[in-house]
Amino acid sequence: MNIPAKILLSCLVTIGFEMKINAQNIANDTIKRVATISYDLQGRSVSFNPNTPALHQVAGAPPAFYTYYWEFGDGSYSFEEKPQHTYKTPGEYSARLSVTNNYDDGKPPTTRPKRLTIADNIATDDVADASTENNSLLEQHNGFRLQNNREPLVNEEMEFIISYGNKKQNTTNGKLYLFFNEKKYKAKNFELLDVRTYHDEKEVSDKMMAQHTISKNTLIQSTGIATFVNTKNIVLDSVGHDLPLSLEDANAYYQDSKVWEFNNLEPNEQRNLFLTFKTTPEMLKDTTAVITIRSIFVPERGNQEHQVLNKEMEIVTSHDPNKMAVYNSFLNYRLVRFKRLKYKVRFQNNGEGPARLIKLNVDIPDMLDKSSLELIDMYPKVPICPDGQKTNKSCIDTVFTKNQISFQFKNIYLPGTAQKGVKDKDSTKGFVKYSLKFGKNFHKKRSTSKTEIIFDKNDPIITNTSTSRFVPGISIGAKTGYNSFPKLDNSKNYFIGATISPYKSYKKYWQAELMFAKHTYNTTTTNSTYLGDYDTVNGIVYTNTSVNTTEKQAVSKINLDIVPISFRYNLNNIFGLGVGVHSSVSINTDIDADILTTGFGDFNGTIAAPIAQLTSRDTKQYTQGLSLNNYGVFGDITAGASRIGPSVGARYMVNFKTPNSQIHLYAIWKF
Repeated sequence: MNIPAKILLSCLVTIGFEMKINAQNIANDTIKRVATISYDLQGRSVSFNPNTPALHQVAGAPPAFYTYYWEFGDGSYSFEEKPQHTYKTPGEYSARLSVTNNYDDGKPPTTRPKRLTIADNIATDDVADASTENNSLLEQHNGFRLQNNREPLVNEEMEFIISYGNKKQNTTNGKLYLFFNEKKYKAKNFELLDVRTYHDEKEVSDKMMAQHTISKNTLIQSTGIATFVNTKNIVLDSVGHDLPLSLEDANAYYQDSKVWEFNNLEPNEQRNLFLTFKTTPEMLKDTTAVITIRSIFVPERGNQEHQVLNKEMEIVTSHDPNKMAVYNSFLNYRLVRFKRLKYKVRFQNNGEGPARLIKLNVDIPDMLDKSSLELIDMYPKVPICPDGQKTNKSCIDTVFTKNQISFQFKNIYLPGTAQKGVKDKDSTKGFVKYSLKFGKNFHKKRSTSKTEIIFDKNDPIITNTSTSRFVPGISIGAKTGYNSFPKLDNSKNYFIGATISPYKSYKKYWQAELMFAKHTYNTTTTNSTYLGDYDTVNGIVYTNTSVNTTEKQAVSKINLDIVPISFRYNLNNIFGLGVGVHSSVSINTDIDADILTTGFGDFNGTIAAPIAQLTSRDTKQYTQGLSLNNYGVFGDITAGASRIGPSVGARYMVNFKTPNSQIHLYAIWKF
């Protein structure tokens, strides 16, 4: 076959172009990107500037952009792109930069700290600090705040800030507690890589924390409140007075903890403690799940007054300010009827101006009941829109369609990140947190949901897909029935046993079985031995003599029947099919044998007659130990409550030893 030269040349050019694109994509994934710090020093005032590499735009996403986090090496920080910071005292400082790539398909750029020498010796009172990140701590955050520079991405570092301040009129000495790595996850969420303190915060051991923590039960018994309070209703507020209960609750929920003591916190003074976490590779399976880090702030040691904060975060696969997450990434199917599935949709206005109308069109899985919607929290904080009325006030409305719920923020002002004069990036973000109940007759399959986010009249932004799965669970079944062996004489076989399988599996699942059976049956065997000529007493001659031995056995066995694995498929809620392998092991065998031996021969060459000397009758009893009875394959069908509850089934088994066929009839109840 001859290929025209033009077509061949076109193919080669196309292949070369694709190879170039693929090579470029591979290079984008493997080449390490680096961001550097440059600065301009004027006295003690420093203007910082990040030098960042080009972004790799994610196809179909909004324009890619960087977000920034700076630590100035003196206990201050900033989220501005090009911050200006004034150092209060001369000295050596190490400035740090962490850059996050949003809507970018590459890895975040790495940076190295920059050493600064501040030599200017002007009076402190003449220094004006242009960094304003801490100024709202006491007024807007009640003197206690948790922040992170980005959502945790698998196998990536994340910076974490604990800010605390003194609202009292006297100098205080207190404690900071930090709890991380929730126990509900098999793998740890984070590794703690580094802690940076600037005010002589001293880490104390967990043992010291445990010594000062009395148990919840001990506290209840010692105070006597159990006599008039239902202890299940004890709830911890963000500002509490029962520190031992708060610590016990945190220790029960988290695997790891840290404790710091601080001293000489002056009235209205604000401090920051910095940590670097790294998300573990094992958390990849939990992407879109909401995780938390908890901190407890005790302003004065020896005083029970304290504040509790949870920092909620979503495990992500890429940095995207518009995300959807589910709090329950793995659910226990037995208990879901008593639970609500909780979701969080977060968004950020990345425009050059404010957004007035924001729509979050959320997909609702079929298994959830839209009418059970409960709006838990939101930002911006607005009231519910009046039903059926137009209003010019800020509010949130919920619009229901067949497969969606639309959360609509109306008449609001959400600044854009590119808007002039906007420095606080948190003011450009918002979220909706809501929960739903499960509907009736839902199946055990994973639920998926995503959100379409629309800012004013701009094009929709489609979020990631959040997935909630059911843990396999264990279902134990009680089983009893009868085995029929058509080719065995007077066979009777009854069994009782148990099954193990995933709880209420939808469609496909695996099952194992273990049964004890009592089996009785009769067997008859006849053997003939030819002896040749035979001369009896009295001179009678027999010819063609032989001995026939007939043994009749009454067999009684105790069997262990095993199905190590079977594959099952539920056609619907009533009928199911299955195939698998089986084996039967005899634990004990009792045999009663009746043996009849008869001699025969031709008398006078014509008449076959018994030979008394060769005829006898005998009985024998004996027991056999452990032995393999049989093994083979089977197929069956069930009818009834195929997923959980009672059902009956019939199984045809093909054995590789005699008897070669077997019918297995059973009833089962799965719990």
